[in-house]
Amino acid sequence: MAGKKYEAAKAKVDRSKLYNYKEAIVLAKELASTKFDSSVELSFFLNIDPRQADQNIRGAIVLPNGSGKTQRVLVITQGAKVDEAKNAGADYVGGADMIEKIQGGWFDFDKIVATPDMMGQLGKLGRLLGPKGLMPNPKTGTVTMNVAQAVDEIKKGKAEYRTDRDGNVNVMIGKCSFTDEALAENFKAIYDQIVKIKPAAVRGTYIKNLTLSTTMGPGIHVTVE
Repeated sequence: MAGKKYEAAKAKVDRSKLYNYKEAIVLAKELASTKFDSSVELSFFLNIDPRQADQNIRGAIVLPNGSGKTQRVLVITQGAKVDEAKNAGADYVGGADMIEKIQGGWFDFDKIVATPDMMGQLGKLGRLLGPKGLMPNPKTGTVTMNVAQAVDEIKKGKAEYRTDRDGNVNVMIGKCSFTDEALAENFKAIYDQIVKIKPAAVRGTYIKNLTLSTTMGPGIHVTVE
């Protein structure tokens, strides 16, 4: 049944056309067929070589209207920073005790924020956290002494982006329940960010393809023109 719905939605997308992003948002929402509030995702195919360190794009941005995704935040810290993290709204806070829980197979969280002094201990869990995309990183603002700001930004809808081995960057920009205007603002924010961090080594067309889609929905090729 899902296959038929997908094919019916796909048939309504003109594959030979580049849709303006605002037009694409309206169409994507119309074609969403899930019974739940579908996510809206933006996919970039970039003309980069992720094997080169200077072209391996990674970072994070606080979307103007949030991502619509509830994030459970774990803060790994010690001392006075424990209370700072709790007051900022972190779901779980601890040090060696939390690291031990993770070693035991506990993963009831979505993001980890860690202070630099804890990274030596946390780094030992690289094989557990790395494949799940959970290892804190200074580039995404999740290794920091300012844990209150980090927690606040994640709770407000901070979206992380990272290239895969093929040069793709996939970012969730909201939910179908968002207004068209809110999704358009989020789209433009992440688009401008990706353009801004274009590696100096890139020659020729930087963004080779840009696709908007909803959960289980067809991809719509878009342009910002």
